[in-house]
Amino acid sequence: MLTNLRIKNLAVVDDAAVTFAGGLNVITGETGAGKSMLADALQLILGERADKSLIRTGANQSLAEAVFYLEQTDAIDGVLANAGLEPCIDGELILRRTISTNGPSRVFINDTPASVQLLKTIGDFLVDMHGPHEHQSLLNPAFQREILDAFGKHRSLLDAYRKPYEHLLALEAERNSYNTADGDIAAQIDLLDYQIKELEQADLENTDEEELHAEHTRIANAARILELSDCITAALTGDEQAALSAIVIARKAIAELFTLVPEAEEWLETIESITIQTKDISHAVASMLNRMDVDPERLVWIEDRIALLQKLKRKYGRTIEDMRGFLISAQERRAKLSGRETRLAEIAEAIAQTREELQHHGKVLRETRLRSAAKLAKQVEAHLHDLGFQHGRFEIHILPANTPGPEGIDMVEYGFAPNPGEEMRSLKAIASSGEISRVMLALKAVLAQHDNVPVLVFDEIDANVGGEIGNAVGKKLATVAQAHQVLCITHLPQVAVCGEHHLVVSKTIQAGRTHVSIHTVENTSRAEEVARMLGGRDLTSVTLRHAQELLQQNEKKQASRRAAGH
Repeated sequence: MLTNLRIKNLAVVDDAAVTFAGGLNVITGETGAGKSMLADALQLILGERADKSLIRTGANQSLAEAVFYLEQTDAIDGVLANAGLEPCIDGELILRRTISTNGPSRVFINDTPASVQLLKTIGDFLVDMHGPHEHQSLLNPAFQREILDAFGKHRSLLDAYRKPYEHLLALEAERNSYNTADGDIAAQIDLLDYQIKELEQADLENTDEEELHAEHTRIANAARILELSDCITAALTGDEQAALSAIVIARKAIAELFTLVPEAEEWLETIESITIQTKDISHAVASMLNRMDVDPERLVWIEDRIALLQKLKRKYGRTIEDMRGFLISAQERRAKLSGRETRLAEIAEAIAQTREELQHHGKVLRETRLRSAAKLAKQVEAHLHDLGFQHGRFEIHILPANTPGPEGIDMVEYGFAPNPGEEMRSLKAIASSGEISRVMLALKAVLAQHDNVPVLVFDEIDANVGGEIGNAVGKKLATVAQAHQVLCITHLPQVAVCGEHHLVVSKTIQAGRTHVSIHTVENTSRAEEVARMLGGRDLTSVTLRHAQELLQQNEKKQASRRAAGH
């Protein structure tokens, strides 16, 4: 369960710490006191979008921190382990999030930095929130289907259905890629044939463009190369005036000097190396000249080859590697188009088989949904009777969809007849938001019996209801709270008295700034808060006595429930 919530610099809340208990926690306060900030803080902690406008005026950062105690942590520990985080210790899980005016939001899980997505994943295991916006989501057929599938635990059937559905989409996409006019296909094949032939004749596999340009440079400058080579060989080894002759004379002198001066040994080794290097250079130049091909026809061939490559680059790619890739793609495309009729026949057969498989899984899913719909409708109807619709009827209709979709071959529609003699109508046709609120509460009450989410949050679930219906809503919330921790933000005294733990949100003005406090009320203080909800700011002995009576009656009911539980 959620044990503690800390809020700092969030909207009108400067710094507040809240402690929650098990069972039904009711949160009350005057309109505008800041009750919704608790829900906003929880949404931040559960990974919802961070709105920087929520940062309190004058502050640079807002903080929301929640501490959960979990009896079973296996599921959460598995998610943490996959993200490389340490598991919970002694069942404690700490979630913290900050939003800043000049930076991204930051997330910490058990004091370790984490991502918002991981926070959202973990939040799905911890809290189910119902806010005012969900009244409208209940009118959405997709949301209605999700509730039915969650109730019936249809996940494995949905996965089995989606496999052929996704395969069918891929097959249809491939088929559509072939669906062009025959003349266009023939033109594409002709163009591909020309491109493939042009590139294959270019013999790109055996072409080294760098070597080609190097050879062109040598042949084009052959005369100058010969001139320079002659100059080098003449200077090094050409005649008695050449460098080698002088080096030989110097070597002899150094050798004789070595016999007289021992340190000349190093000079002798150096001049011997110079002699060898001089001969090597001369031989290398001569060898290069012997290998040179100065055939004018070779030069023409190379220039034509370079010009061809430049032409092909303009058409097929900036480099030879790009052109090779283009050739491979063209060959593959040519093969695909050439086998078009065969492949289309194969695709048609595969589509027919896949549609049969899709229909099979869709019908299995439909039959399961029909059974689940009957069970869910019966249970919801029972809860609606408790919530003031003694003769109300609730149905779930499974209707064929116009076309198969990713969620099956059906449409799901909820029908409701709140009063005797009225025809069953779609929820969309119900005008009363109070009725929609109670339908949602009935659904949540049913789902709470079938899921393992420990914390349920209801914000304004009692909107537009009052009187005896308010009593019914409070009783239903108390029933749900027997299996889950429930946090309920309410404006109804009938709901507030059903809480096992009562929190009041109040605000004060100090030095021109709004300050919000959240505190637990018990005994006399609680009676005064309920009296305020009954009669406004001006407490009277009548309203206070009425509040005390409501609390005493509810305490007796809670005691009876606790005794029955034992």
